[in-house]
Amino acid sequence: MPTDSAAARSHAVSTATAALRRGEVVGVPTDTVYGLAAEAVNVDAIQQIFELKERPSERTIAVLVADVAAAATLVELTPNARRLAERFWPGPLTIVAPRRPEAPEHLGTGATIGVRVPDDEIMRAIAGPAPLAVTSANLHGGPTPSTAQGVAELFPALRLVIDGGPRPGASSTVVDATAPVPAVLREGPVSLDEILAAASGAGALGHG
Repeated sequence: MPTDSAAARSHAVSTATAALRRGEVVGVPTDTVYGLAAEAVNVDAIQQIFELKERPSERTIAVLVADVAAAATLVELTPNARRLAERFWPGPLTIVAPRRPEAPEHLGTGATIGVRVPDDEIMRAIAGPAPLAVTSANLHGGPTPSTAQGVAELFPALRLVIDGGPRPGASSTVVDATAPVPAVLREGPVSLDEILAAASGAGALGHG
């Protein structure tokens, strides 16, 4: 489904939102790479993502949200987490923070959940009604297609793939913000030096 005009983007958002509410997995263009998305509250839909990707069940999946307020419904934004969110969101940084008691038990692992606000208006609009569980649109351990057509060909079972144009970027940086000093769990576009500077209170001008 194309997104090359305002009307097309609006239609894509409403169509994707409806499909997600029905429990479908949708191919989406995040600000980093193409992803597979499901409503974060839908255990069955998230299980479909794992089956499509042939991904080990013990692996976690990040949650994309529309804004910081939505993230705060899932995780406790510690001082470190809040500083990182203010510095890098919207953007390619997944922040692992302590889960809130009311967050769905199937999200994250144990006491934490990874959350992110993507730097993409379409994705934030799709995530607006409800947080989305999203992971890269690839087979486990394989490359992620950079186009919607590539995603559709790799996952023919998908009924909907939103075409946001080429997405040749790298997956987001993942940082554990639960400790006094943040630790990078997966390297990506945001460097450890930038993270440490932000956590210490420096670098308030924004990412990029």
